[in-house]
Amino acid sequence: MDSVVSDASAVSEAVAESPAVAGIPAQPKAGPFAPGAPEPDTAGPDAEDGAQDWQLDHTRAPIATKIVVAGGFGVGKTTFVRAVSEITPLQTEALMTRASEDTDDLTATPDKLTTTVAMDFGRITLDNDLVLYVFGTPGQQRFWFMWDDLVRGAIGAIVLADTRRLTDCFPALDYFESCGLPYIVAVNHFEGTEAFEAEDVREALTVPPHVPVVIMDARKRYSVVESLLAMVAHALEATPE
Repeated sequence: MDSVVSDASAVSEAVAESPAVAGIPAQPKAGPFAPGAPEPDTAGPDAEDGAQDWQLDHTRAPIATKIVVAGGFGVGKTTFVRAVSEITPLQTEALMTRASEDTDDLTATPDKLTTTVAMDFGRITLDNDLVLYVFGTPGQQRFWFMWDDLVRGAIGAIVLADTRRLTDCFPALDYFESCGLPYIVAVNHFEGTEAFEAEDVREALTVPPHVPVVIMDARKRYSVVESLLAMVAHALEATPE
C-alpha cells in the first residue's frame, strides 16, 4: 500500500513539473498567482470612475428617503415620476378599456389611453448623500386600498392638483391630513388651461397656511425637482427630528 501511495505522489509531481503529459496542460506551480498572470486589482472600489464621494466613503451611507406622489385620476403622477427619475422608472400602466368608461372621467384628458394600476417608482439623487425614492399612487378610487402600503415609511407627500378639476385631489388631502403625514400641494399646469396663482388655489382647496402650494409642470425635470425640494424642506420643518 505504501508503494502505491509513493508511486501516485511521484506521478503527480511529474505532471506538475512537465509542460504537458498526454494532452494535459501544464499545472501552475504553487504560489499566490499563476506564472505570467496579471496581479489582481487591489485598488478596491475607490478606483471606480465616476463614483461620487459619498459612494467611496465607507464610513457613512447616503440618506435614503421616500416621498409619495398622489392625486386624482390623470393628474400627471406618472409623468412626474418619469420626468425626474435618474433610473428607468418602474411603471404599472395598463390599457384602459370600455369597462371603465362609467367610472373614469376622461373629459379633461381625452387622449389618455393607459392608467396606473399599482404604482410608479423612480429615484433621484438630490445631493451627495440625499437619495429620494419617489412612489406614485394610483388615482382611481378602486385602487386606494394600496395607499396604506405605499405611504409606509414616507417622510412626506406631494398632492398633484389640476385646476380644471380641483375636487379630484380632496381625497388625497383628507388622507394625508388624517394620517398626519407632511404634504405640499403642487398644481400641475396643463397647456391651454387658465393659470392661477398659488394663493388662489390654496383658498379654493382650503389648504392651511403652513402647507406650501407650488405651481409646476410635471413634464419638466427642473420643475419637478423644485417641487421635491419644497417637499423635503417642509418635511424637515414639520418633523425636524
